[in-house]
Amino acid sequence: MNSISVRALLVRGMIAGVIAGALALAVAYFLGESQVDAAIAIEEAHSHAAHGGGGGGEEEELVSRTMQATGGLATALLVFGVAVGGIAALVYAYALGRIGNFGPRATAALIAGAALLTVYVVPFLKYPANPPAVGNPDTIGKRTTLFFLMVALSLLLAVAAVIIGKRLAPGLGNWNATIAAAAGFVLAIGLAYAFLPSFDEVGKDFPASLLWKFRLSTLAVQTTFWAGFGLIFGYLTERLLVSGNGADARRVATPVG
Repeated sequence: MNSISVRALLVRGMIAGVIAGALALAVAYFLGESQVDAAIAIEEAHSHAAHGGGGGGEEEELVSRTMQATGGLATALLVFGVAVGGIAALVYAYALGRIGNFGPRATAALIAGAALLTVYVVPFLKYPANPPAVGNPDTIGKRTTLFFLMVALSLLLAVAAVIIGKRLAPGLGNWNATIAAAAGFVLAIGLAYAFLPSFDEVGKDFPASLLWKFRLSTLAVQTTFWAGFGLIFGYLTERLLVSGNGADARRVATPVG
């Protein structure tokens, strides 16, 4: 692909990212913020009880809760959408025509699904998101570092699985090679789960149903983002890459050399 096509894909990736971020914002606001408010109420009740019913332990908020749930949330998700959309578009520019006989929309869907799995679901299963009032403040740095380590490890293992699958395909066939590569990925991730440290910092009095709903809402936000991105970006790239005479987009994006 030439530089003009890559630049056009980058712009469309950022546009799709913003739209997907807006969809995720709606889910986060209507599904997730009520869970956050409930967790904050529990945290404040604990703080109030720890100070004997007085208000001496309360600190003035630098940013109001209303601003956090509206402007702050919108800014975070829309900036995330632009940044991640641009990165995904660059990955798409490299992958189209290289990962199989897939058209523009199918390639976009595959990349979005793979991103959801490797960037969020795999790390989430080991280090799930916690609401306020859950987690030891002294371990937040370690937990954050391990989460991003899990993200990096998941991405590297996914890339390795794709490379191994392609190398095994001539001898085993596409189906068997895919199964073998996927099994190797699952095995490696399982070993990472087993050897990396875990954290059990949920208080006994924190409602299990609230924790479950909060974590489901965070998963719903990411699923909405990546599903929306895959559909929107796939539509935009198909319009870009399929020429006016109906030529196949895969031919436009076939790697040279």
